[in-house]
Amino acid sequence: MAIVVGHLSTVEGKEALAAALTEARQRDTDVVVVSSGGETPQESAALASHLADAGLEHRVVEGTGDLADDLVRAASESGAELIVIGLRRRSPVGKLILGSGAQRILLDAPCPVLAVKP
Repeated sequence: MAIVVGHLSTVEGKEALAAALTEARQRDTDVVVVSSGGETPQESAALASHLADAGLEHRVVEGTGDLADDLVRAASESGAELIVIGLRRRSPVGKLILGSGAQRILLDAPCPVLAVKP
């Protein structure tokens, strides 16, 4: 079992990673981080350092560029017990619809999904 989270260098992505690490500690399980593939070497190094400092078993999986697909696939392959995603704030009109990536994850996920926002 594992907690699956996508790595994005955004406020929402950082919040999702923090929540995933908290959940992994509480559940005493591993973390699978799906890399978006667009990280700079500095961002990759910062992620590796952050994960090492967290003191949790973890692995980083290279994504294909479709984060929704990549998260669902990683969750299925790892037998994940939870996927953590970050949501951005939306305008009043935007609140009527959920982002298509988040919606795909919620509908296709083989496990519960925790959505967090900054």
